Amino acid sequence: MDHIDQFVFTGVVTKERHAYTVLCLELDVASQGDTIQEAKDALLEAVTLYLETAFENNLPYLRPVPQDANPLLKKSAKHPIDVFRFKVDFAIHAHA
Repeated sequence: MDHIDQFVFTGVVTKERHAYTVLCLELDVASQGDTIQEAKDALLEAVTLYLETAFENNLPYLRPVPQDANPLLKKSAKHPIDVFRFKVDFAIHAHA
């Protein structure tokens, strides 16, 4: 069950020459690692930092990947290895 205090995003893993790349489709944030798990862990950190910065600076945070860069829609040699959903918890604080 999803909680109201969570964002749910989609990650797509592709294989590069010597590493794995993971892209968050809703935020256009990417990361990489030597293994799939390292790439996923790096993406979680990158997404968290991106969201924290966006919220702290009152910037828009949703920035979907352009269709021509979406590995699920592209017809290229880089086929997705894995597509997964991940959640990021957040807290809203009101100040007067």
